[in-house]
Amino acid sequence: MTILMILGATGAVGARAIEAALEDPRVTRVVAPTRRPLEPRDKLDNRVLDFSALDPIDDVWQVDAVACAIGTTRSIAGSAAGFREIDHDVPVAIAGYTHAAGATSYAVVTSVGADPNSRNFYLRVKGETERELRAIGFDSLTVIRPSGLVGGVRTRPANLGDHLAEASRAVRGLIPRRYRPVHVDRVARALVDSAVTAAPGVTVRESESL
Repeated sequence: MTILMILGATGAVGARAIEAALEDPRVTRVVAPTRRPLEPRDKLDNRVLDFSALDPIDDVWQVDAVACAIGTTRSIAGSAAGFREIDHDVPVAIAGYTHAAGATSYAVVTSVGADPNSRNFYLRVKGETERELRAIGFDSLTVIRPSGLVGGVRTRPANLGDHLAEASRAVRGLIPRRYRPVHVDRVARALVDSAVTAAPGVTVRESESL
């Protein structure tokens, strides 16, 4: 039985991951650190935290596994540095804290095309995040790389990628499978299942496998 932490619980994927985790009989408790409180639920342990001032020895990090769907956009973050803080610094820092506290499994949503050597800033940050998570040493690390996301309830304005993903549904059959939009429910279920199942080593799930 697993105590599972979900990061990014107020986002489109994270909110669905909460539902999947609460329904999963393998999960005994869902720990969800957020900036604003969530609606109380059975099995849900919601901690309201300041993500810019995290305490490395807080008991909140004492979990078995982590499912990370935290993320933003550069426009919402307000700058490249702000985007990097949320999409790189926070996931990597919390990975270190939870691993030190005994977590053995970590699953994270990044992006199709993530590459630390990419010229594209977004894909480079995602790739750097993957690289640094690998270095932490979890017994099980799963990287999920979806293409554009569709469905779910967004807590931010739609960006260009969202609009393109929705528009591409009309010509889905003409798009290579790796680049077809993926429903948030499928990503959320894969994220939770990967964190809880905890396959040994590093697993990369490209968009077409979701």
